[in-house]
Amino acid sequence: MWFRSKPGKSRAAAKGRDVQSTPKTSTDVVLERVRLPVDLLQPGMKVVKLDRPWTEVPVLFQGFTLQTEAEARVLRQYCAWVVVEDEAERLAPVLDQIPHLKQRTTEPLQETRTLEQELPRAADTWSRTQQFVEKLIRDIEQNNDLELASARPLIRSCVDSVKTNASAMFWMARIKHRDAYTAEHCLRVAILTVAFARFLGLPEDDLEVAGMCGLLHDIGKLRVPDEILNKPGPLSPQEYEVMRKHTTLGHELLKQDPSLDPIISDVTLHHHERIDGRGYPQQLPEWQISRFARLIAIVDAYDAMTSDRCYRDGMSPADAVRILYKNRAQQFDADMVEAFIRMIGIYPPGSLVELNTGEVALVVSTHPGRKLKPKVEILLDNNKHPVTPRVMDLGSQTTTDGPVREIKAPLPDGAFGISLEGRVKQLMAKTIANHS
Repeated sequence: MWFRSKPGKSRAAAKGRDVQSTPKTSTDVVLERVRLPVDLLQPGMKVVKLDRPWTEVPVLFQGFTLQTEAEARVLRQYCAWVVVEDEAERLAPVLDQIPHLKQRTTEPLQETRTLEQELPRAADTWSRTQQFVEKLIRDIEQNNDLELASARPLIRSCVDSVKTNASAMFWMARIKHRDAYTAEHCLRVAILTVAFARFLGLPEDDLEVAGMCGLLHDIGKLRVPDEILNKPGPLSPQEYEVMRKHTTLGHELLKQDPSLDPIISDVTLHHHERIDGRGYPQQLPEWQISRFARLIAIVDAYDAMTSDRCYRDGMSPADAVRILYKNRAQQFDADMVEAFIRMIGIYPPGSLVELNTGEVALVVSTHPGRKLKPKVEILLDNNKHPVTPRVMDLGSQTTTDGPVREIKAPLPDGAFGISLEGRVKQLMAKTIANHS
């Protein structure tokens, strides 16, 4: 909870550790100490306390004045809040931004292009990044040198696409192939991480690093024997111990590349740590788990639960969301879980659904405040016959739209001859034809 003194009350009279006024002399300016969300840090602020011990964050000094954006970025990667000291007048407009920062997770991700317009770029970016991951897998298998720096421009393309219309990338991430799980999982986690970081309000410069964390978080699994990684059944205690080593194996791989941001190897090591201290590999207490590791833990678990594997089918997004919510404050960061659910919705973009009218539609985008009423594209009528595609926002229907439409049930991809991959190809062909 972040506090400000009430209107009409001097800051010097503010009580509690969250806001403290400290006049230096009778003629000097008043300095104020406030607990501030890290996303609002600005150069010139003196950081006097973190939400974790100073030794848990790669900074040189215990207490320092922010001089560069790079210093602020490190604090954003590891911390949720810090205590800063600055002039009261300089802090006032920053504190005024706190309600807006919190409000971001109640609003949909902004779009500057339609889904149809963005899909070709999203598909190209997805393809090129998947090729990188597949090459990375081959290089690790053959003990070749890893060219991890080449991932950065690919992630930048992912960020650009997500900023334009996140649903286009969400659609690409919903097209899953059981036999390509490892490569596609890394890519899906990267995409969802970029979108989630943006949804939380992280500055744009942080989105690339967050995406890199998502892309490389499971790199250690490429050192785990295939017979364990893809075993069609429960792992024995001995096999489970081998599997758990993927976090330290990945950390060791990434530490060999000094050009990578240190938070990337931190996330690779700690994305299976738990808020209740029962995670692995180090059983870290809550305050020692970095912010980015908490973020990746949620995205990683969601994608793993909803994806088909060689040994089992994935569960529905609704069931996965239910499990995330049930395990908030135990396995996962509670505030982040609730924000993630608001972003992804019960019916994520790309989901095939049947409406109460009998019509069949694809989910186009979600709204945090209307998780059960997304925007959909109706493709089949109530007799399951094709119709001219029509986009409808179920959360803002009017009496002129006819019967009030609601989602009756989710459908498996391919039901009634409608597949997401097929629809993507149709829309891309239409876009190309319109520009030829």
